[in-house]
Parts: sequence; structure tokens; C-alpha cells
Amino acid sequence: MAREPIDPDGRNEVVKPPRDLRSKVRVLSGREAAQFDPVKSAEAALERLSGDFENWMEDEVRTLASAWADIQSDGLDEDRSQVLFRAAHDIKGQASTLGYPLVGAVAGNLCHLMEHVDTPTLPLTLVAQHVDAIRAMVQEKARQEDNPTARALVDRLADVTDDFITRQSDAK
Repeated sequence: MAREPIDPDGRNEVVKPPRDLRSKVRVLSGREAAQFDPVKSAEAALERLSGDFENWMEDEVRTLASAWADIQSDGLDEDRSQVLFRAAHDIKGQASTLGYPLVGAVAGNLCHLMEHVDTPTLPLTLVAQHVDAIRAMVQEKARQEDNPTARALVDRLADVTDDFITRQSDAK
């Protein structure tokens, strides 16, 4: 591996990998490049992976449920709160790609709640309702944004969360 000092003292150095990654990529001919559609290629790759999406979403829900179970059994503290937040945040970020946009909305709402309410005053009943909604929506495979039950859950949880955050802010 080639190493070069980057400061006069020679204490810091840049490490260059031994391989040039360009050797791993095939350069397209002009004709190939003209016919290449990166969006179509990405969609095809997603389609090949989509068979795993359901399992991945179920894994994310298990992680969230485990974090919630830890809070229920051991109590709410900053560390357990952060684990729950990260699990909800992961779901929020991945749910649409994995075909569960409304689950992402509920997870996003849970993150919103946790970002705006101090850990000791988090309403555990409301947190439980978010976790239960996410579990139920994935279990029932509520993938469509026009699913009336899932849509009602999303809207109601958002209303209750916003109301709670507003009341907390007004009390301060």
C-alpha cells in the first residue's frame, strides 16, 4: 500500500489502496452508453431484490419491537430511548423503498414525538400505540397508501402526537 505523509511532522498520512477501481469497471461503448438507461437499470435491480423486502421489513419491525420490549421490562432511560429512536428512524428511512409508505409515516411520527419530548416525559401509551400500529400494518401487509385502516391510524397518531407536543410546549 502506498503511503504519503500529509503534514511536515509526518505523523499523518494518506493511505492509497493498492487497486485502482477503474480496472473493475467496463467502459461502455458509445452505442452502449446511448442505450443505457440508469433509471431502468435501477428499477430492474430493485425488482430483483423486492422478493426480500418483506423479510427486511419484518426484521426492522422485530428490532423495533425488541427495543420497545426492553423499555417495558427495564424502564425508560436515555440509552433505551435512543435504541428505540434508531429503530424507528431506520424504519422511517426504509419503509417506502420496502413497499410500506404508511409504516414509514408512523415511524416518522414516532421519531417526531421522541425528538420533541424529553425522554422522562415521553407518553409511553402513545409510544406503544405507534409500535403496535407499525407491527399491525406490516403483519397485515398494509402496503397501499389508500388502505383506509392504515391511513386512519397514520392520521390519528399524527393528530394525537401533535396535540401532545403542543401541550408539552405550552406547559413549559
